[in-house]
Amino acid sequence: MYRPPLRSAVTPVALSRITVALDGSPNSAAAFDYAIDLAKHYGSSLVILSIAPLVPVYVTSGEPYVPTAVPESELARYREIVETAIRTAEAAGVTSVTGVCDEGVIVDEILSHLEEHPTDLLVVGSRGLSTARRILLGSVSTALVNHAPCPVLVVRPVATTPAR
Repeated sequence: MYRPPLRSAVTPVALSRITVALDGSPNSAAAFDYAIDLAKHYGSSLVILSIAPLVPVYVTSGEPYVPTAVPESELARYREIVETAIRTAEAAGVTSVTGVCDEGVIVDEILSHLEEHPTDLLVVGSRGLSTARRILLGSVSTALVNHAPCPVLVVRPVATTPAR
C-alpha cells in the first residue's frame, strides 16, 4: 500500500498581508478581533475592507430590478466602519493598517479587490444563516470560501449559551 512520505518539519506560515472584510455586524466584529490578533502575532499588514451593498430597486421597465447607487448616508456609514476599525487596529498595536471602502455587489467586490491586491489570508465573519435562508439568499462567506484566490478564515462568534 502506498503511503506518502511524512514531512520532517512543518513549513512556517507566512502571513505578511491579512485582509478582513467588515460590515458592522457582531459577526464581522468577531472576525476583526481574530484579524488583529493574527496581524500582531505575524507582524502582518492589515487591510480593512468594507463594501456598501448596492440596493436593488423594483422598476416597471420590464426588468426585475435595477441596482442603484448606495445612498450617500449608507456609504458614509461604511466609511465610518473602516475609519473606526483603522483606529482600533492601530491602538491595538498593528503597525501597518490601511482601509478600503467600495460599493457594489459584496462578493464580487471582495473578489475583485483580492484579485487586484493579493493577500495571504482573508478573514470574514459568519452570518449563521438558517438552512432555508442560506438556500434562498446564499452566503457571502460560503461564496468567498469557494471562490477566493487565497485561504479564507470564517469566524463564528463565541456561543453565549452552553451547548446541550
